[in-house]
Amino acid sequence: MAKARTIYSCSECGATSPKWQGQCPGCGQWNTLQETIAQPAGPVRFQSLAADGAIRQLADVEAEELPRTQTGIAELDRVLGGGLVPGGVVLIGGDPGIGKSTLLLQALTRLADAHRVLYVSGEESAQQIALRAKRLDLVAARVALFAEIGLDAILGALEREKPQVAVIDSIQTVYTEALGSAPGSVAQVRECAAQLTRFAKRTGTTILLVGHVTKEGALAGPRVLEHIVDAVLYFEGDTHSSFRLIRAIKNRFGAVNELGVFAMTDKGLREVSNPSALFLSQHREPVSGSCVLVTQEGSRPLLVEVQALVDDAHAPQPRRLAVGVEQNRLALLLAVLHRHAGIAAFDQDVFINAVGGVRISEPAADLAMLLAIVSSLKDRPLPEKLVVFGEVGLAGEVRPVQRGQERLREAAKLGFTHAIVPKANRPRQPIEGMTVTAVERLADAVDAAL
Repeated sequence: MAKARTIYSCSECGATSPKWQGQCPGCGQWNTLQETIAQPAGPVRFQSLAADGAIRQLADVEAEELPRTQTGIAELDRVLGGGLVPGGVVLIGGDPGIGKSTLLLQALTRLADAHRVLYVSGEESAQQIALRAKRLDLVAARVALFAEIGLDAILGALEREKPQVAVIDSIQTVYTEALGSAPGSVAQVRECAAQLTRFAKRTGTTILLVGHVTKEGALAGPRVLEHIVDAVLYFEGDTHSSFRLIRAIKNRFGAVNELGVFAMTDKGLREVSNPSALFLSQHREPVSGSCVLVTQEGSRPLLVEVQALVDDAHAPQPRRLAVGVEQNRLALLLAVLHRHAGIAAFDQDVFINAVGGVRISEPAADLAMLLAIVSSLKDRPLPEKLVVFGEVGLAGEVRPVQRGQERLREAAKLGFTHAIVPKANRPRQPIEGMTVTAVERLADAVDAAL
């Protein structure tokens, strides 16, 4: 019997090499080549997504809005853009034990009241899933269950059952006998995901794929996996906290960077109706170094407390540490603070933290970070019930941000009475119960706050 020939395949782009190399010849990534078995050449058959395979003019195609399927979980529907789209393929990734399978099982039990659903498990037995449903007090009498990892058997079950919504848990465990490599390899994940996607487009079945993540937090498997599917959701959370965040990274049917917030309980995941309360600390009296920011996550404004600690440096090189905000942005803002507000921190250790474990990527957090730093440096608390947002430029100007009116209305709804905002974000109509101070320069914002 001839020995099977091995090749090395890149886990990022799928490029192959006859021998191992430190750098992928295709995408240039380091240490991504993995040993796999070379597949013999053979006929490849592809199935068209169109029923008749005919070429049509774009103007002749009837563009109708398909009704979305509500999952019954409002936070999940928000992240999806309003619900599940018929024929859509959604990839959900997250750390082990974060709650991916629990969330999808809860969603399927609610969908089963009015839709045909199928749960395909490649990691747990049917008994284990039944025990979880019992522990969560879920009524799962109408949820069809299939424990299988063979792609042909899964596609056959989908053809027989004709579900409207199907869950594949997880895509890394599914394999096709057409390939000789092990489940979870680059070739297996790519081929299985492509065939499931073609089935979803052809039949209108909504398929939810569960994906594993690497130790770096990226989805395991080839990068093409994220390009194949219609939406990519990441499930995030701290192991020391009961709160979970689900975030849309890609969505062909809705806005990206939408955020859903859940709390893990003994009865499963529970929706959090007021996420801003998670990211605000409760202080009995005003403290220095604390500033409340109104950030925007997709279409949702969130209030987040930004904390700063400035202390004398005890080393030749002062430390700059940021948690939840961009590290390089902190060094840039400290230089702007010195040049345009006359406040120096070159001999101070500066630490920044976004409360609640949330990650802030938008530049609207600049002004809040600087005011928190100034408050800690001077040991003077900012006024109570104050919210801040605005981007700070290198010339010391305070630049406007998007959806300023929505941010202010959300802050007023939560009881905040004073806001410092860029001049271009000043509301045209007064907001009841809120005093808005519009500033053009960083020095003006510091004077208004302190």
